Amino acid sequence: MIRFSPDFLENFLAVVRKYMQLRGGLTQKDLSEMMNVGISTMSRFLNLKTSNVDEQLVANIIATLGIPLHEIIDGVEEDSTETFKRLVQFYKDQKAADQKLGEDEGAKQPETRTKTQATINVGGRRQQMPFGETGAVGTTRTDISIREKLETLSPRQKAYLNDFLNLDINDRDLIVDLGDAIFRYFRQRNVEF
Repeated sequence: MIRFSPDFLENFLAVVRKYMQLRGGLTQKDLSEMMNVGISTMSRFLNLKTSNVDEQLVANIIATLGIPLHEIIDGVEEDSTETFKRLVQFYKDQKAADQKLGEDEGAKQPETRTKTQATINVGGRRQQMPFGETGAVGTTRTDISIREKLETLSPRQKAYLNDFLNLDINDRDLIVDLGDAIFRYFRQRNVEF
């Protein structure tokens, strides 16, 4: 969890308003549409109607408006700085991938999607695990947006994701840490995903 200084939100919102003006006088609605966030969520956040800072929303706003990190980094606690920078970079990369996808829309190659399965041994039982996806001409698709990735999920996976998103931030971190430990274990055992 990223920790912010007590006065971070007020200072951050002042910077956001400045960059909304610099980007052509964007409205809350314009910004929410650019970020694919609900207008009510954006309004509550920009009008200080929320009780705590949503680090995902903050990072998304920074990436969308192109706010330089040096303008707001002082409000991030020192032990959270690297995590915060990685989160912002994730959103910047996502924006770049979405933009590239939009530019390449006219020149799409035919797509074939294949799923791979691995046989794993869990608690003495062998199970098949589907994962992975390949795209045009057998290349791995790393350039697809989160929205496209979500569309490829099975109903069971979507239900899990919904349950995950309904957890509080500490419980989500616990699940992520557990998943990370499982992936490390599989990599140590040379199970490729």
